[in-house]
Amino acid sequence: MTTCCTVYSPHEQRIQEEMLGKNDFKKGRERIYKILESFNTQRPIIDVERAKYFTESMKETEGEPLVLRWSKALLHIAKNMTVYIDDDNLLVGRGGQPGRYGMLFPELDGDFLDVAIEQLPSRVESPFNISQADADIVINEIAPYWKGKTFHENLTKALPKETLKYTYDPKDPLKSRFIVNETASFRSSIQWVHDYERVLKRGFKGIKEEAEQKLAALDPLSPVDNMEKAPFLQAVINVCDAIVLWAKRHAKLAAELAEKEADQTRKQELLEIAEICQWVPENPARNFREAVQSQWFTQMFSRIEQKTGTIISNGRMDQYFYPYYKKDLAEGRITPEKAVELLECMWVAMAQFIDLYVSPTGGAFNEGYAHWEAVTIGGQTPNGNDATNELTYLFLQSKQEFPLNYPDLAARIHARSPERYMHEVALTIKEGSGFPKLINDEEVVPLLLSKGAKFEEAYDYAVSGCSEARMPNRDTFTSGCPYVNFAAAVEMVLHNGKMLLTGDEVIGLETGDPRDFKTWDEFWSAYLAQSTNFLKHAFIQQHVIVNLRPKHFATPLGSALHDLCMENCLDLHTPVIPGGIDMGYFELMGYGTVVDSLAAVKKLVFEDKRITMTELIEALKCNFEGKEAIRQMLLNAPKYGNNDPYVDSIAKEVDREALEFTRKYSKELGVHFDLRLVPFTSHVPFGKVVSASPNGRKAYTPLSDGSSASHGADVNGPTAVLLSNFNSKNYDYRERASRLLNIKFTPSCVVGEEGTQKLASFIRTWCDLRLWHLQFNIVNKETLLKAKKDPDKYRGLIVRVAGYSAYFCDLSPDLQDDIIARTEHSTI
Repeated sequence: MTTCCTVYSPHEQRIQEEMLGKNDFKKGRERIYKILESFNTQRPIIDVERAKYFTESMKETEGEPLVLRWSKALLHIAKNMTVYIDDDNLLVGRGGQPGRYGMLFPELDGDFLDVAIEQLPSRVESPFNISQADADIVINEIAPYWKGKTFHENLTKALPKETLKYTYDPKDPLKSRFIVNETASFRSSIQWVHDYERVLKRGFKGIKEEAEQKLAALDPLSPVDNMEKAPFLQAVINVCDAIVLWAKRHAKLAAELAEKEADQTRKQELLEIAEICQWVPENPARNFREAVQSQWFTQMFSRIEQKTGTIISNGRMDQYFYPYYKKDLAEGRITPEKAVELLECMWVAMAQFIDLYVSPTGGAFNEGYAHWEAVTIGGQTPNGNDATNELTYLFLQSKQEFPLNYPDLAARIHARSPERYMHEVALTIKEGSGFPKLINDEEVVPLLLSKGAKFEEAYDYAVSGCSEARMPNRDTFTSGCPYVNFAAAVEMVLHNGKMLLTGDEVIGLETGDPRDFKTWDEFWSAYLAQSTNFLKHAFIQQHVIVNLRPKHFATPLGSALHDLCMENCLDLHTPVIPGGIDMGYFELMGYGTVVDSLAAVKKLVFEDKRITMTELIEALKCNFEGKEAIRQMLLNAPKYGNNDPYVDSIAKEVDREALEFTRKYSKELGVHFDLRLVPFTSHVPFGKVVSASPNGRKAYTPLSDGSSASHGADVNGPTAVLLSNFNSKNYDYRERASRLLNIKFTPSCVVGEEGTQKLASFIRTWCDLRLWHLQFNIVNKETLLKAKKDPDKYRGLIVRVAGYSAYFCDLSPDLQDDIIARTEHSTI
């Protein structure tokens, strides 16, 4: 499809058609588009009911075990929170008022919630509105109780002074330094996946009965049973009662609405909703419709329970829903079209819940109303066979035909993935909205096995959050982990422990005046000293966090859905759960920026001697003003992302040194604490503290993202990007985790069937190289520029950001520019 010789992606083409008033693509999806259009352009609002009722309950239960208090709070919320049933939707269950909404979690943000509420409507990154009446409730009723009780406040007090200075601005502990950045204070847990199949097969009635039997079997004389196990089991019973009560309140409302409904079709839908909500999630699902509703109740109530970083993911939907779909299809109760409509009712319901980050740091990390409620498709079965089925293709069909940035679709790829699957995945990517992101079984499964998983567990992993893998019932680590700004380490080498942004303050190690260094080895040693010092404080930070969190957070619902928690009567946030595999990670921020900077210093200063260290430092200090010749030399130095052994070998050493540190010290944390390269959108705020860097990057601009090349640096084509990723990985270390990789293609290079085949072949190459993650933007730069200039015409434009897709016009100008600046490959 072309206009004036420009090849547009189907997604771009739909936007062009909408501008012309053409809506043919909406045929057959009238219900879904009606729901979508009722809220999609709204700015989200803050609903305070969850925070209000949670706080009311916590006031009443002080002194009781935390997990029991949490369950009572959820029961109080379930009894009192307003329930809504959206017009036209076939699914019910939401955590706030109609439209786009976010919830507050004062157990996280209570110490600055009153101040933040006043700032949220005017914030550049992901703003929210709030009514004055609700703002008054927050300021007068909610925030005062939490002052002095939040995790953030206690963490600030608990961190050693030397570690604190890398974490927060000493003058303002709410302001991150973006050097060694903790992420545990703006979420109760990192990304997670529940065992939804447990609910579908047993219902919360069955889970409650298990807890009641365990409670009755406890030793009445045992102090452990009385003080630890009994409160946990009672909490599970309470939370089962809570979600069932919540569902039945929806059943009651649906029946009441049906009585008043004049439209007979909608009346019948409401009566069916009432019947379904009377049955699930209390009881096992009997058909596909009940299974979908039961799962939706479970994921929505888990969002009410706690703020899980990157939101609770949906697991392997094409696996656990498939038996219900197959049975209903065979017995004539459902058609593929009706199944897709029901799933898309979930997608538009999902899109109305916006994960609200009150913390300024959290907001900067997760721009564009970021979301990662990953739905995993494909991959392998627990016995190692290919797992694709008819439902897999329905998920892909929905993503091709209905352009919405929810859910975050993740496709598992393995060496034996069927040709049809690869073709449909490639077609879906070509649509141009950034879906699906790809996760590689050939990398993930062996790593899970190396960390103690059984084959059937490793084969059955689900994608969680941005790009991670979770094994329901075996994974047990939930602590937020540090992001480490390795580009700041390069700057501190150049300025002897200082950063230009903070003037004369010595933050890092004083590794000496680099103008006195005679060899590359001296510079490299200074860099290692700075970066290793960062890691030292990251691990100290994490040690404090892991041990402090259980005093502040509990998750009775999440625990009720985990075999090991139920077996040991332990909350999921307990630091060590017998039988579990604890897998955390720390983030290496600015990988491409760091590698390119080191390569430029090595090549131009020490080997070729084209510039002196003094000249380099002076050019960086003035942000290249009047020093464009030096900047051009730096820009043309060897760059990561081009399959260049010179720079890729440096990249591998940077990676290896970090892996070696975690191999040595993660055991002291009792965790597989792995190296990860997944920035979300944090490479933008992290870049705002780093002055000009030796790769030619201007001061305070974004760092490179994930394991991607620096913008504009990858000039040898996309296959060279894959090979640099391969060359820079240390496959002999198991201490590695996800590497996020962005690739941007013009629509013209994947046009037609030939383009589809080329894209599928490119994905096969990525799979063969055992790279963890891959995602695409298929969009014209001109479209992005037009959207930035005239956002009202491009409100529907979706782009892949970082492990998630978002509406381009919801992003800050800085992040928009970052996406525009990504290298645009015109050939595969």
